[in-house]
Amino acid sequence: MDALPELDDVLARAHVVRVPLSTRFRGVDEREAVLLDGPVAWSEFAPFPEYDDDEAATWLAAALEFGWQALPGEQRRASTPVNATLPAVAPQHVAEVLSRFGECRTVKIKVAERGQSLADDVARVAEVRRLLGPVARVRLDANGAWNVDEAEHAVRALEQFDLEYVEQPCATVPELAELRRRIHRLDVAVAADESVRRAADPLAVARAGAADVLVIKVAPLGGVRRALEIVAEAGLPAVVSSALDTSVGLAMGAALAARLPELAFDCGLGTAALLADDVVAPPLRPLDGAIAVGAVTPDADALRRLAAPDDRAHWWRERLSRAWQVLEQRV
Repeated sequence: MDALPELDDVLARAHVVRVPLSTRFRGVDEREAVLLDGPVAWSEFAPFPEYDDDEAATWLAAALEFGWQALPGEQRRASTPVNATLPAVAPQHVAEVLSRFGECRTVKIKVAERGQSLADDVARVAEVRRLLGPVARVRLDANGAWNVDEAEHAVRALEQFDLEYVEQPCATVPELAELRRRIHRLDVAVAADESVRRAADPLAVARAGAADVLVIKVAPLGGVRRALEIVAEAGLPAVVSSALDTSVGLAMGAALAARLPELAFDCGLGTAALLADDVVAPPLRPLDGAIAVGAVTPDADALRRLAAPDDRAHWWRERLSRAWQVLEQRV
């Protein structure tokens, strides 16, 4: 941003919420977020609790851009095709979780969950393929949990299920490049997520030839404008994904997806289906495999119902203030 809004104004527009999940995901049962009633649009500030102030500041930049500025570029689409997202559940729970997403043609399956084995992953992926048949598109997400040998072994065990791609199978760019070299004959693409959104240089993965697809997220990259620049410079197809957002954050992701020149893959923006409640009525859930593009406004009753406890609201407001101070030094 060229100029920051005043901190007092930002805080005056802040609503801290705690939203329950219907299924444990990413190790949590609830998602906390700060919703900002910006003069242009509602936006969301929700960096994960373990992120430091410098990283949180980038998320705040995205929220302030979306809430206080006109969006860059041309909106090319009125809706965004999305995938279903399947947490690392046991096979007997797969059908129930997927039913919340409706008629999505693509499923992203979490694998390499701590405390689980490759056999658990194989059983979960096999159940998805059994339920959805040969037409469905299946992609995996390991969140960087495997080393190169483990990833190669896992991909060879799972490629029988006709994988679209495997997302962040290893943690580092050199590991991704080596894995991509090893599995190129298997026709399984490699997608990079953390190596883009948490990297000091988000373009390093493209320069190294370490990925076939970029997974991009509005908040961790600092906003729609910066995300569009990264995709353009990388020259790789992109998937827009969420960070377990409320419907406000998902609307930010949909705005980015609608502005990409090309959108070859279904996006990971259907995750409102994983929430047991939401701040928008009705929630921005998939309908016929897509979500609408456009501004959303939280429901006043939901903001009251989902308001975070006072101690957590104070924690988030203090965190937002520190992130604002980091941004002030960057401007």
